[in-house]
Parts: sequence; C-alpha cells; structure tokens
Amino acid sequence: MVAARAGGLSMGSFEFFFSFYGLLLGLSVAVIATGVATAIQHRKKVRIGKLTLLLATFVALDIATFWDSAWTNYRDFPFSYGLLVAGLAIALTYFIAATLVFPHAIEDGDSLDDHFWANKRIVLLLLVAANALAMVMTLLGNVGKPGVQLLLINYAVNMALYLALVVPAAFAKRARLVFWTLGAHVVIYLLIAVATGVAPMLPTPAPVAAGAAP
Repeated sequence: MVAARAGGLSMGSFEFFFSFYGLLLGLSVAVIATGVATAIQHRKKVRIGKLTLLLATFVALDIATFWDSAWTNYRDFPFSYGLLVAGLAIALTYFIAATLVFPHAIEDGDSLDDHFWANKRIVLLLLVAANALAMVMTLLGNVGKPGVQLLLINYAVNMALYLALVVPAAFAKRARLVFWTLGAHVVIYLLIAVATGVAPMLPTPAPVAAGAAP
C-alpha cells in the first residue's frame, strides 16, 4: 500500500482526483439512463409508472448538482489519500442509490410501481447520506479559512430545505406526497439550472473609467 503525500491540490492532482470521482458519478448517471431505456423498450409489456420516472429524474439531477458542487468546492483542498477515500464513499453511495431506481431485470407484466415502493426509501436515504457526507467533507476542508461561518450557514439552510423535502418523500406511503415533495425539488433543481445557465450569457455593464461622471 502506498500512502498518498499531502500537498496543495494543483490542477494536475485535482484533475486526477476529479477524473476518478467523475467516473463513478458518470457510471451512476449511466445506470439510470440504462434503466429508463430498458423501461421504454418494454413499455408495451410493463407498467412504468410516473413515480419511477420522477425518482429517476430526481436522482440524476441530484448527482449533477453534487458533481457541480464538487468541482467548485474541492479544487482548493490539499490532496491526500483520505480525500480520495472520502470521495469514493460519496460516489459509491450515489452509485448504489442509482442502481436501485430500476429493477435489474424487467419481465413482461411487471409493474415498476411495485419496485418503486419497495426501494424508494433506501434510495432517498442513501442520497441524504451522500449529501451529508459531502457537507461534512466540505466544511472540514474549509476549517480555518475566511468565510467559513457564512459557508456553514449556507449549507445549514440548503440541507434543511433538502431534508424537509426528501425525508418526507422517503417515508411517505401516499403517492401524492411523494409526487409533490420530489416534484418540488426537481423544479428547484431545474430553476437553478436555468438561472446559472442564463447568467453567464447576460451582458455585463461596461466598467466606468476612473474619474468619470456617474
């Protein structure tokens, strides 16, 4: 076993870390896409169900959101074997959750609603665990840095909203509650995607020359 040397996370080491990290997250998205494609292929012989597609959409968007957060937050972390293992734990948690969204084999006459209700709770709780681990990892990596208090408040608010929507959906026994809680979070993710996608394309005001009149 070779111990990793601690040091600044240069662009080269960050790319190495993120390529490993991104590979596992990409496989999670691929698993979901494969499940959707298989369900569509058997659409005339099985009942797909709206809740299964909603769960697949939410898991995919949650992975994409976390992927974006990892790119933003981890590039300034000191590289270490511990960072690699922590990233592995989070990515594997996402991968396991993704593999449970759809059944591994679909037979004629199956209802994906049955699979949904049998696995929905563990899928959503795994996502909660992955997000909690990511929050702890980010906060520990920023200890002692300026603005850590603001970061803590930001994470606390975001996590509170996340738990308020995901945990009730995990334990819900009524389809309507699952639909509204997960649906609300999907809408939030899509609004963030639109806002962050449009913002870079908006024109920026020209800088005012020093001494110029307002």
